[in-house]
Parts: sequence; structure tokens; C-alpha cells
Amino acid sequence: MTPGPNLQELIDSVRADAPAEDVLSRLSQASKTVAELEQTSDALLGHFVDQCRRSGRSWSEISGALGVSKQAAHKRFSLDVPSSEPFTERARTVLARSQDEADRLGHGFVGTEHLLLALFETPDGLAAQVLSEAGITRSMVELQILALIKRGTGSDERKLSFTPRAKAAIRSAVEEALRLGHNYVGTEHLLLGLFIDGDAIAAKVLGELGASYDVMRFRVVERTAGERSH
Repeated sequence: MTPGPNLQELIDSVRADAPAEDVLSRLSQASKTVAELEQTSDALLGHFVDQCRRSGRSWSEISGALGVSKQAAHKRFSLDVPSSEPFTERARTVLARSQDEADRLGHGFVGTEHLLLALFETPDGLAAQVLSEAGITRSMVELQILALIKRGTGSDERKLSFTPRAKAAIRSAVEEALRLGHNYVGTEHLLLGLFIDGDAIAAKVLGELGASYDVMRFRVVERTAGERSH
């Protein structure tokens, strides 16, 4: 097996990429490098799990190869939500546009950060409106994303795969809709779902921009009052 970079190689890389020979600059660059490694690792696993599923491998086989329980593998890597229902047309647009955002940034995967950017592609969606009310703009979000992970060189894949964290965020969106008593999944639920994993890029970016789950949920509840299913 081709070995990955060892600790010394990573240290040398940080020193080479740091804009100045300052310990704080190097710490900042180290944080960015770790974020990129986490994203790449997440996307790598998701890619090969998707390949296994497309080749007909069972979750039992996949979990055995990963060394985790079948339940853990299924929960992390599956996207067991309908392709059309119960997502609204705007929410489906966000899911589709997230791939465009990933491609635009040269990333070979669709992560939570791309879902977050795609929310701005439906300005009439509730998520975009709530973000705007909080003073959060698309340019601010993209700036924060690129401060954590750099632009990539693209991918030869025609259809980019969602990372496990992105899939978890989408599943969480369905759960948020159910908790709010809604019989649909809209862009607002996708926004709330991005907070499920505090280590994910989207959650970090939203936190840096002053957005919290509690505040965003409060704003969503205010705007969707009276829309509970009967």
C-alpha cells in the first residue's frame, strides 16, 4: 500500500505553505491542512462505499470491510431518503446545485459546505431568507470555506458523490422536518441539518459567522408557524 504523508512530511508542508515564519500563521495553516485531510478522508470512504453499493455489495459486507457494525455503516453512509418526496422543489434544487458548487470549487466530492453554498441559489427559499436576515451572505460563506479548504483541481467523475457528513446532514434535514411537524422537507430543514456535525465545514463556517442552531431554528419556527401537517 502506498503510504500517506507522515507527521514530518505534514509539518514540512505546513511550514512551506504558511505565509510567514510565524507560529500563529503556521498554526492557522495546520488547522486548514487538517480540515482538508478530514474532508478528503470523508470523501474517499464515501466514494468507495458508493462503488460497493453500485456493484451490489450488501451492508453486511461493507461493514465487515470497514470494521464497524452494519448499523453504524448504514447510518453513516446511506442516503435513505426519497429522491423526490418529501423534498420541496426548492430543496431538490439545492441538492442538485450543491454538485455544481463542488465542481466550481474544483472539489471531487459534495460536502456540507457545498450544500450551504447551494442554499443561496434559491433566494426565494426560506433558508436563504433566514441567512440574509442574520446578515450572512454567499460571499461571506465562500470566503470562510476557502479559509478552511483550498480550491481543488476538479474530478473526472460525471456525478460527484455526497460525503458521509453531507448525507448525514440531509438525513438530519428530514428529522428536523418531522420534529417541526412538517410534512415536507424544505431548504430551511436543510439549513438546520447542517448543524448536526460540529466538525463539518458548514457548521464551522456558520459558527464563525455567528449563526447557531438555536437561533436559526427559532427563526425558522417563526416563519413557518401554522404550517404543521394535519
